[in-house]
Amino acid sequence: MNRRTVIRSATGVAALATFGVAEGTAGTAFAATSSSGSSSSTSSAYSLELDPTAWSYDSTNDVYYQIGKVYVANPAATDYENLSIYVPGAYLTATANSDGTTYTAKANPKGTVGQYSGRTAPIVIPVNTPGYAQQAPATSYSYTGVSQYLEAGLVYVWPGLRGRNSSTSTRSDAAPWGVTDLKAAIRFLRYNRSVLPGSTDDIVLFGMSGGGAQDTVAGTSGDSPLYHPYLRTIGAAMEDAQGRPLSDAVAGVMAWCPITNLAEANLSYEWNMGQFASTGTRASTTWTSAYSADLAKAWPKYLNRLGLRDERGRRLKLTESGNGSHLSGSYYDHLIKVITTSLNNFLSDNTFPYTITTQGGPPGSGQTGTSTTYETVADYIAYLNTDSTWVTYDATTNTATVSGLEGFVNSQKAANKPVGAFDGYSRGQGENSVFAMGLNVPSHFAPLTRDVIKANETTYATYSDWNSAYGSAAYDSDFAKKDSVGKDMAWRGDAYNPLYFLSPAFGGYRQSQVARHWRIRTGIMQGDTANTTEINLQLALLNYGIRDVDFATVWAEAHTMAERTGDSTTNFISWVESVVKK
Repeated sequence: MNRRTVIRSATGVAALATFGVAEGTAGTAFAATSSSGSSSSTSSAYSLELDPTAWSYDSTNDVYYQIGKVYVANPAATDYENLSIYVPGAYLTATANSDGTTYTAKANPKGTVGQYSGRTAPIVIPVNTPGYAQQAPATSYSYTGVSQYLEAGLVYVWPGLRGRNSSTSTRSDAAPWGVTDLKAAIRFLRYNRSVLPGSTDDIVLFGMSGGGAQDTVAGTSGDSPLYHPYLRTIGAAMEDAQGRPLSDAVAGVMAWCPITNLAEANLSYEWNMGQFASTGTRASTTWTSAYSADLAKAWPKYLNRLGLRDERGRRLKLTESGNGSHLSGSYYDHLIKVITTSLNNFLSDNTFPYTITTQGGPPGSGQTGTSTTYETVADYIAYLNTDSTWVTYDATTNTATVSGLEGFVNSQKAANKPVGAFDGYSRGQGENSVFAMGLNVPSHFAPLTRDVIKANETTYATYSDWNSAYGSAAYDSDFAKKDSVGKDMAWRGDAYNPLYFLSPAFGGYRQSQVARHWRIRTGIMQGDTANTTEINLQLALLNYGIRDVDFATVWAEAHTMAERTGDSTTNFISWVESVVKK
């Protein structure tokens, strides 16, 4: 199949609607798999079997754990491709070994913690990969970070994953290796399901930013053949000991602020935010100001071909408008509705006086923002309308109405990235490294961006700050290169694009198993990506037929683990309890 990332119509097999997939038990040997998919007698560097005699025990907190188990037979990076497993003590029956430090244990399906048993406990997997970076595996045991999950009765699995910043002088860890490693870890769990407590039918991923993006990719691409060449290369478990296919599909995904849909992200960023800016790379004297306008004009054409529909089945489209680029139509109305709902949720959830603290830097940076206290709702609405009136407020019903996108963006969501926010024209954005080709060589990855450059570079060349190195030829050159598995940028870009698996506009539609449970939260103020990123993900999931999509944009929050109320960990655990069968 031709898997270029340009939009096209496609038909596919129906996706399976349940979690139950062919999952075998651990056997006595692992047959490495060749690139053709057939079994091979080639010896493997590592066993895929979990050693039931190698458990350690935290008697104070009643936790069994194993640290540093390599989860593939032929790892490319043993420093990352290993995982740790943390299990509530009730889920294992164990005896001490003669060494006095380790235990031999077998699963106890009748042991209970809270509402779960050793048979039904969901397995949760963190994906903490900001900016699509690597996730370092655990190197020692600590109860603190896993306590809340284990006390709720969950099994916690922490895999190391390669990523944007873990490449070496001899190894490229760029996309799709991060999600490939995640899928391999999931397959490892299913290969060992007979000796592991917990339900491998109920694996739930959770992460924020690039982590939310990568668990979204994994959640939409379950068992996609795009990943098979990569999985085979590292000796992932493709079959159980009886030769039955194993699955890397998951039951659920929790994504906070997922920076995803990268194929379209340059375009959507300029349409949603960039078209209202006029400084920096969007200043009128720069070629990038013209580039910004052209990207903004190109996105509605792409959006309209996706065929998205709202919850009532109404086709969502953008149409030309009197001012700006396509600030009209049913999709525009839907976006304004989402923004309005977010603001009204905020007014409903909170009481005044209310203090808002702006985010001072990236999550975890330690930078603090500024705090402002608003004595009344009227004071806050007046602040929102400082530069223009775009919010009206009805004190009787305590509800607000948002009149347009421009006022909202200028007040709450100004662009903080340069034009070419994701696929940078000089390959200088972080995402260019996500798709590095070869050893740490940032690369262009977005054909939609290339198309805009190609159509307009004659005009851009009339600006004094234009450089011919920014032209479409540079994109074509990068797209033609192949990675160590022999795949080009189109293949890799499709593998990291959730809409490729969810939208009938792409060739991967219904060619994967999509997670059945989703919880998506995003801070509406973030300048890191367009509002349309999470909105389109939600709509595509609903249009695909996923019934359980818990979606909210959180007012007054930026790029963080945004929640309307409560804390993110407690809310995540409660959500898992509400959607996974007991």
